[in-house]
Amino acid sequence: MPIDNWTNQVAIAITVTDADGIITEMNPTSMATFTVDGEAKLIGSDVLACHPEPARAKLAAMYKAHQPNHYTIRKNGQRKIIHQIPLSKEGVFEGYVEISIPIPDHLPHFDRD
Repeated sequence: MPIDNWTNQVAIAITVTDADGIITEMNPTSMATFTVDGEAKLIGSDVLACHPEPARAKLAAMYKAHQPNHYTIRKNGQRKIIHQIPLSKEGVFEGYVEISIPIPDHLPHFDRD
């Protein structure tokens, strides 16, 4: 079931997992991104099973340390920035939200210091 709010309207993929790494929510863009892997059928599955090595080991370590992870990829000709951010409620780790945002090949950078 997709997240029922503004996340249904944005062209970024948002995937949420619980503290055990079980996928709990996917917005429509996330489901479309993972069409080959099962779309909404991924909800309820283990996110580690969706990743090959060495990404699986890195993700497992992130779940133990509750640390964020940020990187860029190119997939199907589209460059994206990925943010994997820990979720917590009242200081207790509750899982991760992964946000995948398409970006252009040449992205301006501005120093605002």
